[in-house]
Amino acid sequence: MSLTVQDLEKMQVAYPDYRMELVDGSIIVMSPSGYESEEVGTEFARMLGNWVRPRKLGRVVGSSAGFRLPNTDLRAPDVSFVRADRLKRSTEDYAELVPDLVVEVKSKTDSLEKLRTKIQEFISLGSQVGILINPKTRTLEVYNSGEKLILKDGDILTLPNLLPGWEVAISDIWSPVFE
Repeated sequence: MSLTVQDLEKMQVAYPDYRMELVDGSIIVMSPSGYESEEVGTEFARMLGNWVRPRKLGRVVGSSAGFRLPNTDLRAPDVSFVRADRLKRSTEDYAELVPDLVVEVKSKTDSLEKLRTKIQEFISLGSQVGILINPKTRTLEVYNSGEKLILKDGDILTLPNLLPGWEVAISDIWSPVFE
């Protein structure tokens, strides 16, 4: 039996404490992230949002924002960016578009292959850039225009075709150590 977004919404009302996605007609319950992966995702979203918002370039959201995709799936990347010209006003409902940038942060229970597949799905539907952040290996996989680039400490992330001028030192993304 293939489920719909309406079925998912009913499940979310019945189980409001669970994050869920609709993928290929099946509801997937998302487990909570580990602390480090959530901190890294939040920091990435903060750095991106702090650059995007004053320039009025678009919207940056976290892992609770759902996107109704053209293939009828409802997905929620860990961090997303949508250009201002594509979403002029925020919506109370799910955004009915494919984000321009999707970011997934690997938690200890995540499968790298599933995260890569999710990013590739977004790219096939129209996302310009997908980023997979792996805090354990301190690396980023950047998927852009059919290419995969691996970045690590000492490298700088730039997305000139999507966010000209934005630069982030990879070492600034990771959780700090307080001693």
